[in-house]
Amino acid sequence: MHDLIIAGAGPAGITASIYAVRKRMNLLVISRDIGGQAALSGEIANYTGYQFISGPELALKFQEHINAFGVKLKLPEEARDIKREDNRIRLFTDKGEYLARTVIIATGSHPRLLNVRGEREFKNKGVTYCATCDGPLFKDKAIAIIGGGNSALDAALQMINISPKIYIIDISPQLSADSIMIEKVLKSTNIEILNNTKVERIYGDIFVKGIEVEKDGRPLDLKLQGVFIEIGLIPNSDFAKVVKKNNSEEIIIDHSNQTSVEGIFACGDVTNVQEKQIIVACGEGAKAALSVFNYLSVHNY
Repeated sequence: MHDLIIAGAGPAGITASIYAVRKRMNLLVISRDIGGQAALSGEIANYTGYQFISGPELALKFQEHINAFGVKLKLPEEARDIKREDNRIRLFTDKGEYLARTVIIATGSHPRLLNVRGEREFKNKGVTYCATCDGPLFKDKAIAIIGGGNSALDAALQMINISPKIYIIDISPQLSADSIMIEKVLKSTNIEILNNTKVERIYGDIFVKGIEVEKDGRPLDLKLQGVFIEIGLIPNSDFAKVVKKNNSEEIIIDHSNQTSVEGIFACGDVTNVQEKQIIVACGEGAKAALSVFNYLSVHNY
């Protein structure tokens, strides 16, 4: 029986684990990886204390931190179900089941699919969802980046010195990313921005050869070899059927990170917290762990 099990080891889960172990909780962290979506980021320039750090570098810092505290990890392992039984929580994973007095769900999110013809057919054959992971594979190849937010422009900035031609395909009238990122993109000579543009089809033979789009009602055929889909994230909350969620499948929490089920807390991108930022996730992880400590202090069973 653990005092606390944390599902997920992204920024929220890692921070929660550090606060929990400092409170001398009997703790277990279960996750499929270290760093979550943060590990897939390129340039991180708004994380306090670092003027610049890459996603993989930050994930390594996270791992070094929890290793220094001796946090017990089950890795790689994924949550599959969660239930409250009397005064304990049972967490089921793809490798077993565990008991705890409390659980923090910090399972983060995953990329949203574009859901157009050719997307599934050419996944890993020119269609990718991670510029950090796959960017170097597209050296000297023309690519399209789908989306207009921070993740899309982050991908574009990573690819500036790799790809000779980059199309940013945005369905909205204007980009929605941070101004500093937009300024950097606009200065680039190998990026073309297509606003009010919808992707209709991704095509090719063995690998991607191009995409068909509609811009301002006119069809366009863009010849390229790579498609980076960066249109947002979906919370990894399917396994948590016992707790209440909103229409976006985000776990609903209160100001103390408590879910609708007593003893089950949640934090980070898997929840309905307004901003999906690394530093926000870290703060939410700290809150969740402190809330668990306060909960355990008054529930002695």
